Amino acid sequence: MATINEISKDDLNWQIQYDSSRCTLCGRCVAACSFNAIKVDVEKRRKVVSVGDVPTPQVTTTTVPVIKQIARNASNCVGCGVCSRVCPNGAIKAYHEDESRFNIKYKCEHADSIKRGGRSNLNTEGRTLDKIKIGRISQMTDPSLDAQRHTFDVLAPFGRIIPPQELPFEVNSDGNLKISKSMPPVNWIYPIIIGDMSIGALSTRMWEALAIATAYLNEVCGLKVRMCTGEGGIPTRLLKSRYLKYMILQIASGHFGWNRIINTMPEMTEDPGGILIKIGQGAKPGDGGLLMAKKVARHIQEIRGVPKADLLSPPNHQGLYSIEESVQKMFLSLNSAFKFRVPVAIKVAASVTSVSVYNNLLRDPYNIVGGFFLDGIQGGTGAAYEISLNHTGHPIVSRLRDCYLAAVHQGKQGQIPLWAGGGLGMRGALAADAFKMMCLGANGIFAGRLWLQAAGCLGNDSGKCNACNTGNCPAGITTQNPLLVARLDVDKVAENVVNYFLATHLELKKLMAPIGNSSLPIGRSDALVSVDKNIAERLEIQHVC
Repeated sequence: MATINEISKDDLNWQIQYDSSRCTLCGRCVAACSFNAIKVDVEKRRKVVSVGDVPTPQVTTTTVPVIKQIARNASNCVGCGVCSRVCPNGAIKAYHEDESRFNIKYKCEHADSIKRGGRSNLNTEGRTLDKIKIGRISQMTDPSLDAQRHTFDVLAPFGRIIPPQELPFEVNSDGNLKISKSMPPVNWIYPIIIGDMSIGALSTRMWEALAIATAYLNEVCGLKVRMCTGEGGIPTRLLKSRYLKYMILQIASGHFGWNRIINTMPEMTEDPGGILIKIGQGAKPGDGGLLMAKKVARHIQEIRGVPKADLLSPPNHQGLYSIEESVQKMFLSLNSAFKFRVPVAIKVAASVTSVSVYNNLLRDPYNIVGGFFLDGIQGGTGAAYEISLNHTGHPIVSRLRDCYLAAVHQGKQGQIPLWAGGGLGMRGALAADAFKMMCLGANGIFAGRLWLQAAGCLGNDSGKCNACNTGNCPAGITTQNPLLVARLDVDKVAENVVNYFLATHLELKKLMAPIGNSSLPIGRSDALVSVDKNIAERLEIQHVC
């Protein structure tokens, strides 16, 4: 009797296609599969042959060893393709089943929603940035620049910018200018930040590779790139080192790792590059952080000061009930902790309320809000419920534009720098995405998943892999399993990230030069056109066809 209620291979999102005639049974695919989605099994084969002049059918049966897919919710194939990579004969591969019933079967069996990493897979609306082109090109009357020879100022502010008329300058008796009172700290940095990804969400080797790349970019390549630590703290040896100045320390609602940071403050030889208060993120906005217990290894427990358990951050910072209160409490306390030497910024999820938050911050009487980070729905995450990833959030482009125009209407553009992220750099177009966002009003951008792809991430934005939450990452990027982490070449990852930044730097200059800009084109919306009339009207740029 058929058991139709049990999960079967055709219910799964990803299915294994296996050719036994090409297989040598070396076992590499089974050994390499970190999800235990395939196994060595046997199949009985029946063969009928006739021998002699008169047909006399004879039946023979043989038992053949094969590779079989395991149909089970707990260890289903995620389509990472590692089995294909290690197979010497191309005998096995994964393919996506468009008519799968996995979502329904999973909920029926577990009474729970699917959790995964990555970013939203529902890209039904298409990417707005792909429908925007750079249409204003300087030519005869306003010649373009030479991207290879011209000097470009590719720096963005992290910190509160005081308008000229409010600068506290006085002329002393000697006729020299002097500063009459202290001004907010400002760090001028590269306009692309390595986005916040924590030790825990990433493997320690992956996180260290990003930190090594950041230091190399600053000290050898001369690019003032900053890396955000993510929630969860960082190693004590880094807190005490001179490389701390390249790190933006993040404090989120769970406050994980901040005991160690506070206790190390007397021994810090450098100030951090900045502080980022995370109120929300683009993926799963309105929800707190989530680190599954299987990824909370011993060293993660030590850094965060927690037991081995699922780590859930609250959906909001406890004790903060208004924008004004956040300015008074968190900004003031964190500025005081570092003696007002370190800029402090805030990160929120893009939503219909983002402009209200930004408008309130622009009226900050203390001039201590050092930046507004806005994260869109296509940003990634290490773990979240799929329902939240696919159905909550706001696209980044229009929300950034609204915030910038709100500042323009108050005559305060540029005073609190705007940083935007959320799906930027898809398909490797980081420079183009960054340039367009700057033209729409961003001072800089931040990106996260792109650096994982540079490191060898096997996932994509169409549902492939996206198993960052399981602790079984086959590339060793988002796991704490030492056997899987060993697959990651730290030096090669750092080299890839450095090279990608260098390529992006060249591409940025290649885009700045044709419009005649030797500095970042902040607010240069006149340089953009769109082939989509609705996008053009919404963003107040030219419509072309």
